[in-house]
Amino acid sequence: MFDSEFATATSRVNDGAVVCALIGQGISRSLTPPMHEREAAAQGIDYTYLTLDVPAAAVSLTDLAELIDRARAAGLRGLNVTHPFKQRIIGHLDQLSPDAERLGAVNTVVFDGEHTVGHNTDWSGFARNFDLHFGAESTDPVERARVVQLGAGGAGSAVAYAMLSRGVESFHLVDADLARATALAGNLRTLFPAVEITAGATDDAPDHIIRADGLVHATPVGMAAHPGMAVRPSVLRSDLWVAEVVYRPVITRLIAAARAVGARTLTGDGMAVHQAVDALRLFTGLEPDADRMTRHIGELIAAEDDDLARSA
Repeated sequence: MFDSEFATATSRVNDGAVVCALIGQGISRSLTPPMHEREAAAQGIDYTYLTLDVPAAAVSLTDLAELIDRARAAGLRGLNVTHPFKQRIIGHLDQLSPDAERLGAVNTVVFDGEHTVGHNTDWSGFARNFDLHFGAESTDPVERARVVQLGAGGAGSAVAYAMLSRGVESFHLVDADLARATALAGNLRTLFPAVEITAGATDDAPDHIIRADGLVHATPVGMAAHPGMAVRPSVLRSDLWVAEVVYRPVITRLIAAARAVGARTLTGDGMAVHQAVDALRLFTGLEPDADRMTRHIGELIAAEDDDLARSA
């Protein structure tokens, strides 16, 4: 599997390039490769970022271990990891960063000599975006005593960890799979024992949103492939801030509805940028320019929107 990609990687490494890759399923249209390559070029780095789009049939654990071994043998500097491998890859790594260990999920792997080290930049990417616009580095920080989050999957666990690390007092977690929300809430209580953390079914979300300071959305609803809104517009209000994880499109129906009632909003493209900033720093040791990467992702999304409009 991926013989040509690893041959390319070996050739590029022999030429002195830094080579990294994204591993996941259904990732052929990911914006991560162009974001990394353009910022690396701006930094003067000869950098190649490959896409290892695993076939839809679930890869076995043996196959996953072989992919990691081949990537390291080919000289890759590291991997970004996305669905469905963020949890499954952990057993094949030598070490985890403290945050990745607490979260039980890895989205970045660094090949450090003979060791493979797993990190999680999903949580740090969301946290950085939140701090800049809503938190400690904002000119107008939001109230965040009571927060409701929709979504308890891979992205949801990272975002919940980020929010709880930012001083939330009461956190209510909602998911269509109540068992998943309950399990994540239980894990988070062990990490943040001073916070009131509860879980509930989707039908109960409006009652909690009415009393909340903020709403975090971390489900696939709103993506181009999953259009719609995870909540009714009637639960939104001007004194409720709304943070989104979805960034394609940047202005989801939820963001548009929140803005229509005068709510402050945080779009998902910032999380995408800052998780990439953190990963690129781990891969290269250099400090990426987050503002430049923000402009670039905007250009990429705009070009994608133009292509969709022309093909419609």
